[in-house]
Amino acid sequence: MNVPVWGWVVTIVVLTVFLLVDVLVIARRPHVPSMAEVTRHLIFFVSLAILFGLYVWYEWGGRYAGEFYAGWLTEYSLSVDNLFVFLLIMQNFRVPARLQQSALMTGIVIAIVLRGIFIAVGAAAINAFAWVFYIFGAFLIYTAVKLAKGGDEEDEFEENRVLKWVESRFPATTEFHGTSLTIVENGKRLITPMLIVILALGTTDLLFALDSIPAIFGLTKEPFLVLTANIFALMGLRQLYFLIGGLLKRLVYLSIGLAVLLGFIGVKLMLHALHENNLPFINGGQPVHSVPDIPISVSLGAIIVILGVTTVASLWKTKHDTRALRD
Repeated sequence: MNVPVWGWVVTIVVLTVFLLVDVLVIARRPHVPSMAEVTRHLIFFVSLAILFGLYVWYEWGGRYAGEFYAGWLTEYSLSVDNLFVFLLIMQNFRVPARLQQSALMTGIVIAIVLRGIFIAVGAAAINAFAWVFYIFGAFLIYTAVKLAKGGDEEDEFEENRVLKWVESRFPATTEFHGTSLTIVENGKRLITPMLIVILALGTTDLLFALDSIPAIFGLTKEPFLVLTANIFALMGLRQLYFLIGGLLKRLVYLSIGLAVLLGFIGVKLMLHALHENNLPFINGGQPVHSVPDIPISVSLGAIIVILGVTTVASLWKTKHDTRALRD
């Protein structure tokens, strides 16, 4: 996939403009979005991602379009799991409903910058060392097993070390002051809870990126597709937060579905690592061509089936349990 420099520039500039418009609109008018507004914006971002995938198909072929769609769906599904933690953060810090959009949007922008750094490092590592696929694959399989054994999500949010350090190092107010991150009170500069919430959202998403970045590199080795798939998934995250906040409780099998998804990609990465093998203690340092290499068409189909079955089974289970309680 040969993407010219101007292609990178145009893509990043256009996506940045969409994000800036979103940020400026929210900053000018903090409010609780209606379901109609959220749905309309979410449809726009999803349609934009679908059209971008079609452009990739037209410009570089069906294989790369399939890699983009597979990566975008994977990142989007992992983002749904992130939303549960985002809800806990909002509840923990008692963020006013009208300010939640601003906090989410700023946190998402921070996440895009941090993920861009992660992607650059991951791409450089893969190009330099083929054995990195073994590490990525093993990590995803480990994460999948841990996620499957984890059961339900925790009902409380535990602050990480970064937040604890900020709260202990900088004096803060106990009340929100709109979207302001700092204020001057009695001649002293204080941080507001909004700054702490944004840091919580950004650092939490960074931790989730430890799973999502290796996962998408298991579907495509093209940095351009990895970056755009991540950006498109994050661009619709704010709308998804307000649209399915109540639905998250009904996705009872989400952890199991994501565990299967990550496990599948982890196995795919391990098989691909064997095909690219250059470790001297495996097959004498030669590639192992006897193992299957899962094509992107199979990966995309598997992702759609896994997510579809997870959603349908979760909604059926919730509906069945609700009927049983009524009876």
